[in-house]
Amino acid sequence: MKKKSIYNFIIMLLLLVVCAVSSAYELLPDNVHTKNLDSFLQNKIIKYEKVNAKEANDNNLYDAKLLGVLSLKKVNINSVSKVELYPGGTPVGIKLKTKGALVVALTDINDNAVVKKSPAATAGIVVGDCILEIDGKKISVATDISKTINENPKRVHRILIERKGKKNLKNIKPIKSESDGKYKIGMWVRDSTAGVGTLTFYHDSSKKFGALGHPITDVDTGEIMKIENGEIVNSNILSVKKGMRGAPGELRGIFNENSKSLGQIKSNTICGIFGESNAKIINPISSKPLPIGLKDEIEVGKAQIITTIKGKKPAFYDIQIEKLLDQNVANGKSMLIRVTDEKLLKETGGIVQGMSGSPIIQNNKIIGAVTHVLVNKPDVGYGIYIEWMINDAEILNK
Repeated sequence: MKKKSIYNFIIMLLLLVVCAVSSAYELLPDNVHTKNLDSFLQNKIIKYEKVNAKEANDNNLYDAKLLGVLSLKKVNINSVSKVELYPGGTPVGIKLKTKGALVVALTDINDNAVVKKSPAATAGIVVGDCILEIDGKKISVATDISKTINENPKRVHRILIERKGKKNLKNIKPIKSESDGKYKIGMWVRDSTAGVGTLTFYHDSSKKFGALGHPITDVDTGEIMKIENGEIVNSNILSVKKGMRGAPGELRGIFNENSKSLGQIKSNTICGIFGESNAKIINPISSKPLPIGLKDEIEVGKAQIITTIKGKKPAFYDIQIEKLLDQNVANGKSMLIRVTDEKLLKETGGIVQGMSGSPIIQNNKIIGAVTHVLVNKPDVGYGIYIEWMINDAEILNK
């Protein structure tokens, strides 16, 4: 009986340890941002040991150990005590070139009055795949696909695709279309996109910028667009479509295709678009950089956004931060915000499309950016924590 009690005690103890380790693992973020690194590293429950630089590509990588003994996971700990950003709020034209050609639709082909199934679909290509190469030739623009196929129309072509980060080869034999006499593989593709958004910040020492606060996704597939390159240019807001319950509003902007480039876009992530500027990008109402405010410094209550609803000149508008969400991983819906500024409500109805990326300011710190609007409550929307954006912008410790 005594042995059984000891056995049960050991089992319970092991279960408690497993539960504690599992909980500690779930609570630990992959990336930590702190303004007081020394104080953070003095945690008594989780001990952090720096990973040898030879073993890690990132010299901010630490091994998080429960009670200094049991290794839980590797965590990037970034000191942000000196990070200051020039707030944006100005409209920018965004031009993106995709990586390869994105499949946006599959279509059957008419061949001598017989409808034949899309060869691409038959080979296993799906909407959202990215066409990288055909027969070893890089695909840069959509027209490269038809050109390459029709150079050797009767052969089986080896097509390299990328799907969710993994590359695969597909063998596809084209079909001659009776509509124009060309050989086709039955798919529609897109190789570029353009639009207008709002700049969030510019970091002077690294020349990095961030905008939007959310990814650019393909309108047909909903997939985050994998980009080859891109640029931002000056833009003007010409008019506003006011938001109403059930009908999102919109900032209607324009930019000239030949406008001087402000900077090169390097990445398109869940947190926005990021790149390197060609010169200082400083808006006319914020001539000095502001410190960032981390999520534990943000308060429910009054704040402001900087955005542009006419021309090129931004302005401050009052908002209320209604709720802060506890997040350990990047997400574009970090805080619930509500527009309280009477002028902005009168002009736009609240948050509208094109306003994404407008920086959020509280206590003279940049704490985030506007990202989404609630369709049935145009005065209410979401914002992203600025720390998620600066992490993807790769400006830490620059």
